[in-house]
Amino acid sequence: MERYDAQAIEAKWQRVWAEEHAFEVPNPDPDELAAHDAKTYVLEMLPYPSGELHMGHVRNYMLGEIVAHFRRRHGYAVMRPMGFDSFGLPAENAAIKDGLPPRESTERNIAAIREQMERMGWAIDWSRVLAVHRPEYYRWTQWFFLLLFKRGLA
Repeated sequence: MERYDAQAIEAKWQRVWAEEHAFEVPNPDPDELAAHDAKTYVLEMLPYPSGELHMGHVRNYMLGEIVAHFRRRHGYAVMRPMGFDSFGLPAENAAIKDGLPPRESTERNIAAIREQMERMGWAIDWSRVLAVHRPEYYRWTQWFFLLLFKRGLA
């Protein structure tokens, strides 16, 4: 009997999934979107990129993994993006601990977490990633807040 080589087999399939963009969900045109009733969106919490993954993360994202795969197998178009809650005290504390500028520390931790998630083989659409410390994200939250403020709603 041939021995199961987990590292070789997992690396092979993760490479195939990446090359085939297996978990990416393209934006459909409006007619196609209306025609496909079986759509779902799976998003767990956004992790703080202040270190590496731990078993609490694994438990949380594995539950999302189960939901995503179950729905795919029942004909749903599943969108499962990823994001990072990377603005604030956890990121600042990690940067101080690492002795690095916050942006550098945060980007390094995001890369490490992404690598860990990819090694887990989770079905995440890595073309849809956001990190709240990046200007392309927070510019819109600032714009929205200023709009509410100007209208007396904040």
